[in-house]
Amino acid sequence: MEIGSGMVGQENAREAAGVVVELIKSKKMAGRALLLAGPPGTGKTAISLAISQELGPKVPFCPMVGSEVYSTEVKKTEVLMENFRRSIGLRIKETKEVWEGEITELRPEEKEDPHGGYGKIVSSVVITLKTSKGTKQLKLDPSIYENMQKEKVQVGDVIYIEASSGNVKRVGRCDSYATEFDLEAEEYVPLPKGDVHKKKEIVQDVTLHDLDIANAKPQGGQDFMSLMGQIMKPKKTEITDKLRTEINKVVNKYIDQGIAELVPGVLFIDEVHMLDIECFTFLNRALESTLSPIVVLATNRGMCTIRGTDMISPHGIPVDLLDRLMIIKTLPYTLTEIVQILAIRANTEGIQLSEEALAQLGTIGSRTSLRYVVQLLTPANILAQTQGRTEITKEDLDQIDELFFDAKASAKILQEQADQYIS
Repeated sequence: MEIGSGMVGQENAREAAGVVVELIKSKKMAGRALLLAGPPGTGKTAISLAISQELGPKVPFCPMVGSEVYSTEVKKTEVLMENFRRSIGLRIKETKEVWEGEITELRPEEKEDPHGGYGKIVSSVVITLKTSKGTKQLKLDPSIYENMQKEKVQVGDVIYIEASSGNVKRVGRCDSYATEFDLEAEEYVPLPKGDVHKKKEIVQDVTLHDLDIANAKPQGGQDFMSLMGQIMKPKKTEITDKLRTEINKVVNKYIDQGIAELVPGVLFIDEVHMLDIECFTFLNRALESTLSPIVVLATNRGMCTIRGTDMISPHGIPVDLLDRLMIIKTLPYTLTEIVQILAIRANTEGIQLSEEALAQLGTIGSRTSLRYVVQLLTPANILAQTQGRTEITKEDLDQIDELFFDAKASAKILQEQADQYIS
């Protein structure tokens, strides 16, 4: 299929990515990684995003660029480990005692502030929850009212309140408020069945990094000094291996008991040649771990030096890591494919082009690059509008192409006029 879901060409690469998606879904991709290798502007990032879309919204997808690891505050391997943990999801199923229903009444009760002043404070909140079986009025702690405000809860919403912790979760708007519109920002849910007070199986999706952060933060008091201490602390702190090991033990115990299910996500590392030998060694070890996501790497380099060494290797990646990779090649687009991509892009941006202009853009694209001609669309549209036209013509594109230079043309001018530049 030449065009599918807005993607043009690269049939072999797309088919290979489809096989990888099936491998991931059938849980047979562990310990392996994927490398997307090809010239700039051939759709490597688009294919990785397509893999993420195919896996669905519940599967974590963590994109990063190779140069992100170079930080003055945190070790390189720590940045990689953090992103690895972000890419591993945990689906926790718990049976909790909850109060659930549609809110028909929400009334905060106020009292005078005991510390003086003119303001009043919320002493309690009265809510009435309604289900298909009946209604119940509850008088709740003010802290639960704060949780409700965070969730932006209002009358007509379906919520549940956990009896043990007081956590409030907004499920959606009750479908009795649904209108005749086909497209709405609200998610409508049916009125809950059964009693207001019940036991309910709750599914929570978290990542291992969320658990790391939750357990790494010092649980300070509510007084002013502890608050100031939290503000003054540097934002970026490294999470120790000891803490991660403890969390892994708990996670494995939950998985063995059937409470939780591991959801390996996708870690996408673009410009992977920017990593150095230390990071590549870490990747080798991390891919062998029992808790490992599916790693997708992308690079546009050919034979180049591995950063941090004098060795030259394909794509700037050590040979021992290349052995673990399934490599997908992306090829430069043909003239026909460039024209198809530009037509889709112009349609998406609401830009009108004449047939001649589209053909001219394709010609410029085959001479320069796809990214360059995509960038010419908006300036050409502005030029056409200044002349009172809504459609871009071939003349507009010729004029814009003369005003701007692509990378190859700029490099050629630099070579010809080298003596006029400081070097």
